[in-house]
Amino acid sequence: MTSPMSSPVRVAEGERGVASFDAVIVGAGPAGSAAAIELARAGRRVALLERGSFPGAKNVYGGVVYGRVLDELIPNWWTEAPIQRWVTRRQTMLLTPGQALTVDFRTENWGKPPYNGATTHRADFDAWLAGKAEEAGAKLLTSTLVTALRTDPGGRIVGVRTDRPDGDLDAGVVIAADGVNSFLAKQAGLYAEDQLANSTLGVKETLALPRETIEERFGVRGTDGVDIEMIGATKGIPGGGFLYTNLDSLSIGVVVDLTELGKAKVRPEELIAELKRHPSIAPLVRGGEIVEYAAHLIPEGGYHSMPTLTGNGLLIAGDAAAMCLAAGIWLEGVNFAIGSGMYAGRAAAAALAAGDTSTRGLAGYRERLASSFVLADHHKLRGAPGLLMSERVQRKYPAMLCDLVEGVFQVTNPQPKPGFRKLLLRSAKRHGVRLRDLARDAISGIRSYG
Repeated sequence: MTSPMSSPVRVAEGERGVASFDAVIVGAGPAGSAAAIELARAGRRVALLERGSFPGAKNVYGGVVYGRVLDELIPNWWTEAPIQRWVTRRQTMLLTPGQALTVDFRTENWGKPPYNGATTHRADFDAWLAGKAEEAGAKLLTSTLVTALRTDPGGRIVGVRTDRPDGDLDAGVVIAADGVNSFLAKQAGLYAEDQLANSTLGVKETLALPRETIEERFGVRGTDGVDIEMIGATKGIPGGGFLYTNLDSLSIGVVVDLTELGKAKVRPEELIAELKRHPSIAPLVRGGEIVEYAAHLIPEGGYHSMPTLTGNGLLIAGDAAAMCLAAGIWLEGVNFAIGSGMYAGRAAAAALAAGDTSTRGLAGYRERLASSFVLADHHKLRGAPGLLMSERVQRKYPAMLCDLVEGVFQVTNPQPKPGFRKLLLRSAKRHGVRLRDLARDAISGIRSYG
């Protein structure tokens, strides 16, 4: 949605763009569209800008959408949203090259309202949500690149500069929903440091398979689906793997630390190829035809990596505000984008009504976020990303736990069965895990997730 610029463009007193709006929203992803819906319903003139030829054209997503936040925005959304499958089975896997320890949970409750999570294609989902913004009255401008913020002589943001032939746009408030590593947030000086250090790289393949084959292999039927998350799938590079079922395709891929990926000198597609060869995964993806390969940066730094969320005439929402929850058990992003966009829209509408879109006038945005799941969950789980990406969790614990469980189930006749304590000590020693570190990490986990 944006092009990198070193600083906002200062406009002269009285200089105006060719079109004037109450709000300009940059980025027609879930955050931007949710904000546009709220503002348009409040009777405001809204421009929703999208760099791609249609909303979702530039977005890559192979995961699960947790859509319950839409209950408040679009009642009965599940009857019309472009959902592939409802996740009724969730697996968490710990992998070594020849082992897999899996926690497998399934429930019929997630296959009916109120739904929990669903797989979807972002091109479909984003276009649907942006269409709701248009229905509410927002003006969608596609194929529009924002090149800079525009400010008045006092430093207040008064619009955006675009690459459109008809020029710049005026706005009472700008909402930056321009995605990870937001150029607009950087231009406004709201990020204290380079966000690449807090970003991971997600890469995925979409594999076409017949619907009947998917349902047979994964033990589902109808529109029920499976979400598999993995640790130990990235050759020791901090990160994880995933496998999700769509109606007639699978999404498989890895998410890895950018810095460590560079040090390892491994191409991400090699990691996916190795994951597909794993004895626990190969039978699930056998015969799948690659129909898409994509890569995308993900803001996984958590609560402490978020920028200042409000500026003088500016709000930051969604991935642009690093609102992606990467906490191992919970891997969520779209729901936080929708929630933050919804509250950004409400805060902007209130500020416009009060005639004050300064930093102070927009302060209600953070207050709304803090009183909702958006910041509450991020704050509660602020220590989780560091624990999850630590060397022991990534490289030692999967092998230790797989060996421990193998020992528990191994029949040792004619020798007597070893006790659990002996097996634990043996596995910990074999993989270089000190019990005091194990206890320390357990305490950190309780604090992070408790």
